[in-house]
This record gives sequence, C-alpha cells and structure tokens, in this order.
Amino acid sequence: MNISRTDEEAPPSWMRLSEAAWLGVRAWRGFGHLGPRGPINGPPALVIPGFIASDRTTMALRRALAADGWRVHPWELGWNMGATADTVERLRARIDTISPDQPMLIVGWSLGGVFARALALAHPERVKAVVTLGSPFSGDPRANNVWKLYELVAGHKVDAPPIQRNSAKPQVPTLAIWSRKDGIIAPAAARGQPHESDRSVELDCTHMGFGVSKRTASQVVREIHSFVKSAA
Repeated sequence: MNISRTDEEAPPSWMRLSEAAWLGVRAWRGFGHLGPRGPINGPPALVIPGFIASDRTTMALRRALAADGWRVHPWELGWNMGATADTVERLRARIDTISPDQPMLIVGWSLGGVFARALALAHPERVKAVVTLGSPFSGDPRANNVWKLYELVAGHKVDAPPIQRNSAKPQVPTLAIWSRKDGIIAPAAARGQPHESDRSVELDCTHMGFGVSKRTASQVVREIHSFVKSAA
C-alpha cells in the first residue's frame, strides 16, 4: 500500500538530487563584488544566506533586487553555520550600521529567513518587512532533510536553539515564499499557518534555486515588489 507524503513531512530523499545539481551553478554565479548593489538612494535591503551558505551564494538574488531599485546589502557575517546566542544582536548591529534611521527590508533564504523573523520579532522598529524563501519557520523543526547535519555543524539540537524558536508573526509585513518542489524543506514548514505571515506565495523552484537561479530571483523580486507596494 502506497502512503502519500503530506506537506508536513520532509521531502523524499531522492529530491535532494535536484538540489545537488545546483552546486556547480552556485559556485560560478557567486563571482563579483560583495559590496552594496543598486542605486545609492534606493530603499535599503539586507539579504541573509541560508545554512552553510555565504554572501556569494545570494549574489543572483541581490543582483535582481538591485535591478528593481533596492540598495541591497550582504549580511557580512561570513558563512551561516547555524544560530548562536548573539545572532539577533549581530544582525541588529549590522542594520544599524547600514541604515541607522530607516527601517530595512530583510530577505532571508532558508535558515536566513528564520533569522530574519527572529530579528523582526525582537526589533520591529528596525524592519520594513520580512520575506522568507524556503525557510523552515513553522511546525516540526525536523521536517527537513538537513536537521541531523545542522545539529552536527551548529552544535545544538534543532528544537533547542540558542535563539528563541517562535513561529508567531512579527509585527511587520511578512511574506513567506515556498515551493512544493523544495528538496530540503517540507512545504508546510516554509509556508506556515495563515496566522503566521501576512501572505504566502508558492513558486515552482528547488530549494537551491531560491538563492542561485536567475529566473527564480526575478520571480521572487516581482513578488516582493507587489507585496511591499500593497503593504505600504
């Protein structure tokens, strides 16, 4: 008897193969300067990379945001190796340096989106809006294919992180972008419950595609543009 998987379960193992196909693209598309991009007077935005990823990995996404008129900044905190007790305050210090007087758009890919929501929960006055891309912010923290690796690298249990695990909607406009073709994160974990974000949008892409694919980056930016405009 075949038992179908639900949106709450981690994707089947074979779907990780589609994610592995992006590793080469991830490497060569990361070339280019890592400084701010986009018009100097554009509204400020910060992009947070996912687990075991860096600012090089989000280059396609930052280029697309810059082309849409945002002044886009990298997180400049090196490789994202998991949550630490000072993650939120380090991000607060980063946005205070970039934009001391103006709230920022925070875009987080995968684990970076979990950080983005935690930042907005702690400091909503510093955040214009939060956008998560395939981020496991809701439900079972083991509803993904990397939780064992995460615990090994980060040095703590996924259900007992050093920052507060809280799926409550931040007091800022919040957009959750997810994909049923995500080979890493369960769809429900990245989509969340209706009360956990202001809007959720499904895209047709892999998990790696959120940060690496030029086509997906363009779709993400269109959704961000529409969401921020409607939330203004």
